[in-house]
Amino acid sequence: MATERTSFFDRIAGRIDQLDAEGLQTVVARLARERDFLETLFDTIEDGVLVLDGKAHISWHNQSAEHLLSLPLDKAEGQSIVKYLPGLDWDKLCAEDATDSLSVTRHELEVTYPMRRFLRVYTAALVGEGAHGLAVIINDATEQQQKTFEVIESERVEALTLLAASVAHEIGNPLNALHIHLQLMEREVKKLKATDADAPLDLADPDAAANHAASIRKLENYLEIAKGEINRLDYIISQFLQAIRPTRPELKPVSLNDIVLDTLTLLGPEIENRDVTLAQRFAEDLPNAPLDEVQVKQALVNLIKNAIQAMTQGGALTLTTIAETDGVWVYVADTGGGIPQEKINRIFQPYFTTKKEGSGLGLMIVQRIVREHGGRIELESNTGEGTTFRLWFPLTEQQPLRLTGGEEPIHA
Repeated sequence: MATERTSFFDRIAGRIDQLDAEGLQTVVARLARERDFLETLFDTIEDGVLVLDGKAHISWHNQSAEHLLSLPLDKAEGQSIVKYLPGLDWDKLCAEDATDSLSVTRHELEVTYPMRRFLRVYTAALVGEGAHGLAVIINDATEQQQKTFEVIESERVEALTLLAASVAHEIGNPLNALHIHLQLMEREVKKLKATDADAPLDLADPDAAANHAASIRKLENYLEIAKGEINRLDYIISQFLQAIRPTRPELKPVSLNDIVLDTLTLLGPEIENRDVTLAQRFAEDLPNAPLDEVQVKQALVNLIKNAIQAMTQGGALTLTTIAETDGVWVYVADTGGGIPQEKINRIFQPYFTTKKEGSGLGLMIVQRIVREHGGRIELESNTGEGTTFRLWFPLTEQQPLRLTGGEEPIHA
């Protein structure tokens, strides 16, 4: 079918100027049938499909896009996509040059208009002679997201059962150590009491003074060990409580540059062992943002570990921070093998991993942390060239992004 269509247009293109009125009418009719066929095909797709020109104006859309974005009937063409799907840098996306190797970017948005949804937005520069614009595919991931939450909750309950058994075992060791050292302390106290009961302690007697000092040192040593075991117990219980009671981010004004530097210091030995070249490109005027330092560091650890593990024979790891008027960015880029396009839409699913040994939870945790900060995560990957994760955090606490159905975007 495709070969027949190509040969038809190849034959026509070579002698278009030789066609009479009837021949031109035949070509136009054929083109009209092709257009109707393609429009019917795309209207049967559940995902929204749009074509944007170089200025981010809608050139064409299917019925699913009309439904997902509440586009006005027969009035959307020629209007800016920004009116219906704010939150992305559409001018930058449309300005990127198309190449022969398809480059797909992925974005995730939580929206509340025309109804609350989780949307995945994929963009690809149009490739072809004379083509300039952007193809956009919008996937409604609301139902899948809900199922993901249910799966996570089910797995969390099962994991907590195992964790509780592990905690019961772990606290046994420090409790046993505490019991032993309390007995030793009791024994030393009895010795001191017995000595004092037999005769008043004479510190002028060298032997008595030495024995007394030795008992004091033993008690001090036992106390230090007991305090250490209590701290160990406190840590184990705190970790357990954190697992069973996920907490909201504790937001404090902090520099994203400082968090990135602390993370790189933590992972420095691992980066060096893998013969990875590190490049740091930090914005000097980066403003403080309301962040949970511990959680953001956890997200960066997951991304950087994935990046260096993707570069099996050395490579370049680049950390970049960027300041914008309403938020701050951090990019984590590697020169590894990239993520195949058919797997990009699955990498945030729980337990899905492209590595031989991996839990498939790292990126899901990153996604959760970014969302709970009111931010967003973007991904760009080219097979054989590498992967870039971009995390954006707002400078002020924000509610989920609201689509306005054609009006100017309103940010909470």
